[in-house]
Amino acid sequence: MKVIINGACGRMGRKLIDKLSENGAELFAAVDKFVPDDAPVACFERLCDCPDGADVIIDFSVHTCAKDICDYVREKKIPVVIATTGHNGEELELIKDAACFAPVFYAGNMSLGVALLVGLAKKAALVMKDADIEIVETHHNQKLDAPSGTALMIADGIKSVLDEAEYVYGRHGHHKREKKEIGIHSIRSGNIVGIHEVIINTGNESLTLKHEAYDRGLFADGAFAAAAYIIGKKPGMYDMYGMLSID
Repeated sequence: MKVIINGACGRMGRKLIDKLSENGAELFAAVDKFVPDDAPVACFERLCDCPDGADVIIDFSVHTCAKDICDYVREKKIPVVIATTGHNGEELELIKDAACFAPVFYAGNMSLGVALLVGLAKKAALVMKDADIEIVETHHNQKLDAPSGTALMIADGIKSVLDEAEYVYGRHGHHKREKKEIGIHSIRSGNIVGIHEVIINTGNESLTLKHEAYDRGLFADGAFAAAAYIIGKKPGMYDMYGMLSID
C-alpha cells in the first residue's frame, strides 16, 4: 500500500510515519505546507507536486487544506482518508463532492473504541428517552478545534435517534436546561491525548460512557485500516461504522 501522508510534519503525521511498516504500508510521498527544520522526511509543500502512482492519501493536516485535497482527489481519482477535524460547512460540501469521483473515508475519530462508544450512546439514548445528555471532551492545550470532531461525531450519532435534539456548546447565563438539549463541553489542558465522556441522566439514575486514548498510535492504526479498506472501492463516502459493521 503506497501512501501519501498529508500533514506529515504534525503530531499525527509523524506517528503515521513511525507506524508505516507495522501496518504494511510504504511512504510514497509526504506533504506539509509548513516544513520545519526537524521534518521527519523530505516533504512536498503542495499535494499537487506529488508524482502519480500512490494508492491512497491519508490526511492529518488542518481543515483549511480541504480544498487542495478535494481538488487533487477529483483530478487523480485517488482514494483518501480524511482524519482531520474542524471542517466548516463549505469544506464539508467539498468533501462530499470529491466522493463523487473517488472513495472518501471521513471520520471525526479513527478509534475502534470511539466507534463503539457512539453505538452505545445511541442505544442508551433510545432506551433512556427522557434523559439529560451531556458530552465532555478533554484534549491537549495545542488542539485547535473546539468542540472536537469526536464530540460532534458522538452528538450527531445521538441526534440521529433523537430528532429534536439541539446542541448547546458550554453553559452560561441564567436559564434552565431544556429537555431536548445535548450539552457539549470542551476542556484543553496539558498533553492529554483525548478523553470523551457521555453522561446520560434520567433523574433517577445516571449512566456514564467514557473513552480515553493513551497513545496517538491507535489513530494511526485506524487510519491505515481505513486506507486499506477503501482501496478498490467505488466512489462514495465511507466511515468507521461501515468498515466495522457498527450501526
